[in-house]
Amino acid sequence: MSHNKNRFLIGFDRYVQLNWCAAALEVATGVKTVEQAKEEIASVLTGLDSRRKTFDILKRLWISPLPEYSNFVERGLELFKHYGQRSVTPLNWGCAMVTYPFFGHTSEITGRLISMQGDCTIKEIQRRMAEIYGDRDGVSRAVSRVLQSQESWGVLERVENGKRLIRKQDMSIGNEKVALWLVEAALRFHGKAIATPTLPTLSVLYPFSFDQSLAYIVSKSPMLELRSEGASQQFVALRDVN
Repeated sequence: MSHNKNRFLIGFDRYVQLNWCAAALEVATGVKTVEQAKEEIASVLTGLDSRRKTFDILKRLWISPLPEYSNFVERGLELFKHYGQRSVTPLNWGCAMVTYPFFGHTSEITGRLISMQGDCTIKEIQRRMAEIYGDRDGVSRAVSRVLQSQESWGVLERVENGKRLIRKQDMSIGNEKVALWLVEAALRFHGKAIATPTLPTLSVLYPFSFDQSLAYIVSKSPMLELRSEGASQQFVALRDVN
């Protein structure tokens, strides 16, 4: 799959505001035009090259997704049509970590460090990302852009004069369909089955908490399945569907 081929490309290396993500969703669902979305970006970014590269990230998320994710993205768009602005953050989070594994890896490391320590520094995250992607030009800068974006999305806050990052209050996902879509996103990012008890505390989904029993709602999903290994181990996996 090209997901594996693209796994060590950066891709997400720009600051992306949440309202731009919402605009991309609105373009993909026919509410706004491409020109209107580009105008929103232009109101903040002055450089033509910067605007183009930022829009390219958004376009890949929702407007022209990779073919292997088109069904997944289409179902995300249907959720946006039904649930509107309150679904923007979880939908963009899920789509970003599937489309851009760099975003997912940055999120996973951030979530793990904050869970262990209560906070973390950008340099800690950059150092761990360099272990995955190599200590090459662009990696540290892209990590900063992902974290800056996540701050704009309302999940992170900088403290101590911007030196440390803390997680803001959990974003509760009360909607069953959005929760299932996010779990599916995590499975697609990880590329393997996940132990069911760990689902609510996956580091890659660190900003979110879930109101429902995920094992229960997974059992009702047409896209996901529960698998048992041994007497007590249960895993959730993607069904073998397109």
